Amino acid sequence: MRELDDGDGPLVAALHRDLPAYDRYLRFFSAGVVPTDEVALRATRPGDLSLGAFRGDRLVGVARCVVTAADGTTAEVALAVAHPEQARGVGTLLLEHVASRARRRGVRRLVADVLAENSRMRQVIADIGLPVRWSSGDDGQHVELDLDPVNGYLDALAEREERADVTSLTAVLAPRSVAVVGASRRAGSVGNAVLRRLLDGGFTGRVAAVNPHAAQVCGVACHASVAELPEPVDLAVVCVPASAVPDVAEQCGRRGVRALLVVTSGLSADPPLASRLLDVTRRYDLRMVGPNCLGVANTAPAVQLDATFAGPAPAGDVGVVTQSGGVAIAVQEQLRRLGLGVSTMVSAGDKYDVSGNDLLLWWHGDDRTRMAVLYLESFGNPRKFSRFARRLARRIPVLTVRSGSSAAGQRAVASHTAATATPRVTRDALFRQAGVLAVDRVDELVELVATLSCQPLPAGPRVAVISNAGGAGVLAADACVAHGLEVSPLSGRTQRALRRLLPAAAATGNPVDTSAAVTPEVFATAISTLRADPDVDAVVAVTVPTALTDPCRGVAGAATGAGAPLLAVRLDQPEHVVAVAAPGATVRVPSFADPAPAAAALAHAVGRARWLARPHEVAARPSGVDAVRASGVVARFLAARPQGGWLDARDVEDLLAAFGLPILPTATAATPQEAVAAYRGLGRPVAVKAVAEGVVHKAAAGGVRLGLSGADAVDRAAGELAAAFGPRLRGFLVQPMATPGPELLVGVTSDAIFGPLVTVGLGGTATDLAVDRAHRLAPLSSADAQDMLTDFAAGARLFGPDRASPVDRDAIHDAVIRVGRLAELLPEVAELDLNPVIAGPHGCVVIDARIRVAAAAQGDPALRALPC
Repeated sequence: MRELDDGDGPLVAALHRDLPAYDRYLRFFSAGVVPTDEVALRATRPGDLSLGAFRGDRLVGVARCVVTAADGTTAEVALAVAHPEQARGVGTLLLEHVASRARRRGVRRLVADVLAENSRMRQVIADIGLPVRWSSGDDGQHVELDLDPVNGYLDALAEREERADVTSLTAVLAPRSVAVVGASRRAGSVGNAVLRRLLDGGFTGRVAAVNPHAAQVCGVACHASVAELPEPVDLAVVCVPASAVPDVAEQCGRRGVRALLVVTSGLSADPPLASRLLDVTRRYDLRMVGPNCLGVANTAPAVQLDATFAGPAPAGDVGVVTQSGGVAIAVQEQLRRLGLGVSTMVSAGDKYDVSGNDLLLWWHGDDRTRMAVLYLESFGNPRKFSRFARRLARRIPVLTVRSGSSAAGQRAVASHTAATATPRVTRDALFRQAGVLAVDRVDELVELVATLSCQPLPAGPRVAVISNAGGAGVLAADACVAHGLEVSPLSGRTQRALRRLLPAAAATGNPVDTSAAVTPEVFATAISTLRADPDVDAVVAVTVPTALTDPCRGVAGAATGAGAPLLAVRLDQPEHVVAVAAPGATVRVPSFADPAPAAAALAHAVGRARWLARPHEVAARPSGVDAVRASGVVARFLAARPQGGWLDARDVEDLLAAFGLPILPTATAATPQEAVAAYRGLGRPVAVKAVAEGVVHKAAAGGVRLGLSGADAVDRAAGELAAAFGPRLRGFLVQPMATPGPELLVGVTSDAIFGPLVTVGLGGTATDLAVDRAHRLAPLSSADAQDMLTDFAAGARLFGPDRASPVDRDAIHDAVIRVGRLAELLPEVAELDLNPVIAGPHGCVVIDARIRVAAAAQGDPALRALPC
């Protein structure tokens, strides 16, 4: 998919001429219309939105979008698809792309006239998922499509992409036939190892080998080239030198191969070589894993594919996708040690095509996969990742190991908001909103896998700690509290039950110290007592063997039956985590060597339970938003200053007012005399602020005077500011003093890949001192905004259940939602700071605001149909 230009006119005209007469009648309402090159060229003139769908170099579909409303919010759309390509999804893709690009250009509604007998077009419109209104017209039916995405649209989009993706990935993950190209006779070579793994793994399909210098390898007859394969194969595993890979791919495309697994490394270091390979895959519609990868595996009994050069993949229910072959091997071996295994494993390598997003779609429809593990070093399309991961995480846990967490990539920016938007902050916001559980190390990943696979999710954060050694219990309690869990005193009923059970010297508060002499049976009964307490959401049992007894032997048996989830800690355990079970029992307990990782894993489990319990609307839609007015402010500014820049105070106020944000009234003044006049008009104490060239943070530059009462004070303050800033001074802002209250920062910074990031934290004079802030990516849901208010320490004190001062949480929540909506609808907003926002008992007010805008990139067509 790409936008068309004047040079594409002849292609458009040819597509129209080749349409059968009935198709031309449906498109132009007359079978006699045969567009000329001139008409086609007008359809692709600059300023109009025309998209083409290409199969290779052949144009197979055209979408035309023409703005019809004076305010630019309504556009007419028309589609034409080559007859052989109809009913294959081309029209749907064109409409998705047009809707996305038109929305980026300020269009909010598409209209079209459709003949009643044009059932295919009517079906495309009905299935697209956007709000649709039909009405009778003179020549058929008139349709209006609202371009404001709703949950139903994004769900329909995900379902379409999943169907297409799963179909295309079948050749990769469930092929009926595989050819190893570069199957060497030399033991220890990659081609030889891959072929042996295919055979030893019991692949259920046909296996072929390509080697011009051998008659057979590993008992498999060899063919001199891909062209000489007796019949096409679904998957070709390419293990040849990098320089030969594009030619092999070309042979595969010509022979009808459906997918490539390129194990070879070295292509990414040679851009022309990499470009040739990508060109071949696009011309022949080949799916490709790699290059520079370990391979793929699918342990399903009907497939049993192991096209890797690693050890045998253990069968299980964990899906794994990783860009690192080493991480893939480590994860597989750790799963094997826990008695677990993989359902599917994909080593994406340099990720030219198949990526984590593809696997998220595959696993959503794969009942064998009950947990997903990802190690991704980069995001090609993080907004799609967010949608796909969120959808999958509602069904199964999605885990990831962070990579590239260095702040070295932080940009040098002007706003307070952007200064905290490090790569890790942005990525973690993505993970948190999508329900992805992120850890920093492979051992943490394995500990979390063990916890989630062995025990149910806890109902809440309340933890009971029990140990046979007081110090060990204290360590576990401290670890739980450090990870945000609650270790509160046990109920009187539970403590009485424990006192009847345990020795007199035992402590029955929380943590529970059973004393060192209890038997495994008594220890197990004490655990069961804690698990049965309705005020306990999880139990952590810490044991250390003594010369008297080893209570650890009773822990696994206490996990049977209903009750809170149980995690064990055995301080003399050599492995960092194992899964243990009582003899004959099916329920297993994760057992850790240290309390800290147990607490961390439990905290992640609590976080997943909370995320699942949240409402899962995609984005909040506040009332009273005038998107046309706001777009006009930005468009006028960029028309005058195409390079972008900081909006002046009047434009900032206009833009914020369009989104219904509460702003403190501001008067502008060019001279001290005008500042005095503004003060008299307000009739109460004011603040006077300098507007000076190159000054973004007025307070930091000494450009603010507060609490001025009386004309003389205002005149004197304005004079001081004029003297301080000299020729840079452009004027003054005069504002009434606001009622004091907690001061917050609400801001936005835009990332070219991830999109807008919304930030909430302490504002005012504390801005530069507080790095503890909450971040989420736009679009924001209501639940996202609620979480942000308590995700930073000061926010928890201001908005949590134990808040000391009365603060209107609903007003701040509404302001955050509106800022999120602004970021979503105006991609030109590069940075925004509302600082401070004063929170009062009956509302909030924005005291100062800065907004920088820049021309928004139209984006890659792969980012189609996104809610931005």
